[in-house]
Amino acid sequence: MLHVFKCDLHIHTCLSPCGDLNMYPRAIVRKAHELGLDCIAVCDHNTAENVSFVKKAALHSPLKVIPGMEITSREEVHILALFDNLENLLSLQEIVHAHLPGENDEERFGCQAIVNENDEVEGFSNRLLIGATTLPLTDIVEAIHKRGGLAIAAHIDRESFSVIGQLGFVSREMQFDALEVSARLSLKEARRVFPSLSEWSLISSSDAHFIEDIGRAYTQLLVEAPTVEELKLALKNEKGRVVFTEE
Repeated sequence: MLHVFKCDLHIHTCLSPCGDLNMYPRAIVRKAHELGLDCIAVCDHNTAENVSFVKKAALHSPLKVIPGMEITSREEVHILALFDNLENLLSLQEIVHAHLPGENDEERFGCQAIVNENDEVEGFSNRLLIGATTLPLTDIVEAIHKRGGLAIAAHIDRESFSVIGQLGFVSREMQFDALEVSARLSLKEARRVFPSLSEWSLISSSDAHFIEDIGRAYTQLLVEAPTVEELKLALKNEKGRVVFTEE
């Protein structure tokens, strides 16, 4: 049976250098539950090291946590990678880390804390997570699809780090599964602002880096369950699955 699920599919943790240190696993899960979210996706910059801990923090709650990552391409385009399978995400992480040069400067870019489901610090990443990988956009999308994931162009309405902002256009050759709109626009408004993208599926997410931003934007799905496989059907309007464009 199909149900409506309220999903915020782009949330950072304290591991992202621009993420607030209060974005630790239990705090994220608690806030999402308070807001009535059914599903979230954890998408830290160029890493997935906190994903398993957020999943564990949500084990005894009704909240579904989708494993994800926000990858920066060589062109400095941000791409969301969403998976049902954590192992496939970690396989992609190996590729991303192997093509991510540089080390973090904590004073300049911020702390990158790996925090477990009990809010205990496991360590700190010294990778330059704020940086760009050496991977071209098309290679990243191909690697995501090869592992059964969804590739979504992040915050297309932003000037910085979006496919439109960096390249000036979106083409079908890029093979994105959907385009994400930030909290600045509703999906209905985005259709009006970007009429040339009428054939693309859109989602809306908070891109939360602070606790108070979680759920500031979200996507409502009519699906059987809040999973990536069901989201794939909704993005294609198949088998009765739908992404709602009205808030």
